Parts: sequence; C-alpha cells; structure tokens
Amino acid sequence: MATAAVTTERENYLNAEYGIKSWLLTTDHKRIALLYLISITFFFFVGGFFALLIRLELLTPAGDLVLADTYNKLFTMHGQVMVFFFLIPSIPATLGNFLVPMMVGAKDLAFPRINLLSWYLYIAGGLLMLLCILTGGVDTGWTFYTPFSTGFSNTNVTEAGLAIFINGFSSILTGLNFVVTIHRMRAPGMTWSRMPLFLWSTYATSIIFLLGTPVIAITLLLVVMERAFGLGIFDPTRGGDPVLFQHLFWFYSHPAVYIMILPAMGVVSEIIPCFSRKRVFGYKAVAMSSIAIAVFGFLVWAHHMFVAGISLYAALVFSILSYLVALPSAVKVFNWTATMYKGSISFSTPMLYALGFIGLFTIGGLTGLFLACLGIDVHVHDTYFVIAHFHYIMVGGALMGYLGGLHFWWPKITGRMYPEAWGRLSAMIVFIGFNLTFFPQFILGYLGMPRRYWQYPPEFQVLNVFSTAGASILAVGYLLPMVYLLWSLRYGKLAGDNPWGASGLEWTTQSPPTTFNFDETPEVTWEAYDYEHIPLPMEVTLER
Repeated sequence: MATAAVTTERENYLNAEYGIKSWLLTTDHKRIALLYLISITFFFFVGGFFALLIRLELLTPAGDLVLADTYNKLFTMHGQVMVFFFLIPSIPATLGNFLVPMMVGAKDLAFPRINLLSWYLYIAGGLLMLLCILTGGVDTGWTFYTPFSTGFSNTNVTEAGLAIFINGFSSILTGLNFVVTIHRMRAPGMTWSRMPLFLWSTYATSIIFLLGTPVIAITLLLVVMERAFGLGIFDPTRGGDPVLFQHLFWFYSHPAVYIMILPAMGVVSEIIPCFSRKRVFGYKAVAMSSIAIAVFGFLVWAHHMFVAGISLYAALVFSILSYLVALPSAVKVFNWTATMYKGSISFSTPMLYALGFIGLFTIGGLTGLFLACLGIDVHVHDTYFVIAHFHYIMVGGALMGYLGGLHFWWPKITGRMYPEAWGRLSAMIVFIGFNLTFFPQFILGYLGMPRRYWQYPPEFQVLNVFSTAGASILAVGYLLPMVYLLWSLRYGKLAGDNPWGASGLEWTTQSPPTTFNFDETPEVTWEAYDYEHIPLPMEVTLER
C-alpha cells in the first residue's frame, strides 16, 4: 500500500471543478456524499437544540421553562428530525455514498443522476420539515400515533407527514443504487467472500430501505388523507382501527432501528481489524449476521405493542422472536472481541470510537432483552427505561459508529489528518457524557417516571440533574470534532494515500481521490483484511 503524502497540486474530486453550480449539479458520488454530510450535520444540530431545551426543562420538577404544549412539540420535533433526517441517512448517505463505489472498484454508483436526485429529495423533505418547525411544530410524538394525529391534533401533522414521505423516496433511491452497484459493478476478483464487511452491512441496510420504507411512506400518506378527506382508516370514530396504524408504523420503524445500526456495525468491522492488525475473526459469520439482522428485523415489530391490546399468543410469539434477533448482534460483538484478542492494538481515535460503540451497544442490547420480556415490559413501557435503551442503541451505537467512521476515512475524504490528541479527547468526552446522560434514565424508568411528561415528582430530580449535566458534557464532545475537523481542512498535516495501513480498494486510491477513483479497473487477488501482508506506514510504526 502506498503511503506517500499528497500534494495540493494533484487533481482530485475537490478541485476538479469550481463553483456552487458544479457542486449542485454534480453526479460524482463523493461530492454528493459531502453535500449529504453538510445537510445531515445541520439537521443534527437542529435536533440537538430541541434535546437541549428538553433537558433544561427537566432540570427542575416544575414545568417552569416552557408550556406543556410546547414541551410536547419539543420532544416530537427532536424525535422526527433526529430519526428521519439524521440517524437513518447518516452513514449510508455520507460514508456509504463516498465509499461503496471505491470499495467495489467502480468509478461511480450505478445511477449517478438518481444519486443526485436522492439528495434533492432529502433537501425537499428537510425544508418542508423546517417549515413545520417554524410555523408551529408538531405535537403527536415522532410516532404519529392515531387517533390523536388524525383527529385531535391541530398542529402541522399533514406537513410533517409529507416531509417524511418525500424523504422516504430519498432512502429508497439510495438503497436501490447500492444494491445494483454491489451486485453488478464489483471489480474482477471481488467475490462475495472478499467484500469488505462495510459492504455487507450496507447491502443489508439497502434491502430494508427497499422493503420497509414504502410501508412507512404509505402509512403516513394514509394519515394525511384521513386528516384531509375524513377517511375512516385509523380513527375509530370513523370506523377505523388505531392498532392497524401501530402495526404498519412499527413494521417499518423497528427495521429502521437496524437501518441506523447496521451501517455503524459495518464501520466497526472495518476499524477493529485495522487497529488490531488482524483478520476479522469469523468473516462469514459476521457477514451473514448482517443479513440475519435485516431478516429478523421484519419479524419483531409487535414487541412495541405488548400493551396495545394484541393477543397474548401474538405477544408470546413476538417476545420469542425479539430474543432471537439478539443472536446475530451477539455474533458480531463476540467476533469483534475475538478479533482484538492477541492483536497489536493501537488506541487511535477511530478505535476509541469503535470500542465505545461496542460498550454502549452491548448495554443497549442487553436492556432490550428486558423490554422483550412481557412481564417487565408492562412495567417499564412508556417510561424513561425505554428512552435510555433506545438512545444507547441509536445515539451510543449509531452515532459512535458514525463518528468513528468519519475519523477513520477523513484522511481519504479530505487528504488531511486531524489532531490525534483532540480526537482521542473527544471520543472519551462523548463516552463519559453519554453514560452520565442516559444511564440515570434506566433507574428513573424502573422507578416509574413516565416519558414525555412535562413535570415529575421531586424525588426524581437528582437523577434528572445528573442527566442534564451529562447532556452538557455530551454536547462538548459533539462540538469538538466539528471544530478540529474543520481546522484540519486548512492546517491539518497532509495525509498519505493509506495513513492507517488499512486494507480495501479505497485505500489504493490517492487522497483525496480523483473524480473517477481509479485510472484503471483494479483486480482483486487478495482476501479481505489480509493484514499479514500490509505494512504499517512509517509514522504509525514510530507512534507505536
């Protein structure tokens, strides 16, 4: 693997063309990935602002910061923005867009113009969601539960539903592009058993995009039609069935959890072998576990409905299936651990994020087993226990994976290195701040504090103060990378083509890559993660 430093004179995708028009009309998958990165980061801070207001409100037992109706809008808009406009597209639309063609040895995705269209659909849905926020917000909760959303709420439910409906097509087109690219455009010699595990996780995620997203899109469209035309689909006063809405909503929204977490698992599967200098333990098992998670994800949706009136028999079936879905996730965690065993481990920034992912995801997964148990779920349903579990998976898992991947491939994306000391500090701050924010919420939920409540009994204040203090630390941890990564664009040390000594075709290109990635179509003659034959760059060797 080449390790020579790049120079600013080398032609690359960043300086191939200049001007805003060249970016807005680009079909280069790498530029589109950066467009997504900018827009997704914007929505992350919008959703984070709502989270800040929520935690400030919960600092004291009395509802003394905002009105109750405003609080309902805060947690609704926080959830809708974070889930649909950050977590779901975060890794696939940014790192996936940037890396998939290079990892398979292609010059671009299968449908470059459709790729650009997907970003414009994302922006259209995002602008409509911002319009909802600026004109009064939504108060239904991010789940749009009926009949409140269809007949009682007088907020911007229709506009928010249409925003997510439009955004759904962005996900569908992205998934379609990835599936066709991975199937049809792999370089000679890149068999399925030689593909990077990031591609396996992206492929599984794309299947969920294609099969699940139309369901949520149609469901929200039915809510809009019911509000607009008075149809009796979900509203019981018109002959509808609100439980039907929950079945349709969670049939997509539980697989959506794996849309958020599978790409992060793929990132971790790239980082751990690189910084352990070992092949992935049980490559086939890790690859197949991604497919198994995607399949099982469509079979467990009703565990969200144990208290919604479904039959006891159905609840038992979905409880058992919910336990089974933990198995492929456990395979990944055990195999990552086995990969590190007796490895030459380097605690660089991406590795710290990957280790943080394993720790937080494991806690989130184990607490999910409690929620799969009927007797316990009845007690903790709609309490802060569920909030903590969800955030350990989504924020602790998906976001740690996203930040780990961003730091891992940042030298390839920009051709610059970031300050390693600041990166390690931010990873530790995020880990500490996250646990201080959300672990107290497990205790609050077990003690019975309901979620989505504006006020709470005084005996819960101490734990809520811990949670708000942790959120402040977490905010610092999230802001730090934005500062030093932007700083690195101008002042960062020039990166080599392969500064980590990593495997994969993307590391055989220059940094930043040229517009079409490869001068000639590469031929793959080695197995995945062949670290026994990849020398470490001199600077990494000296650091160790």
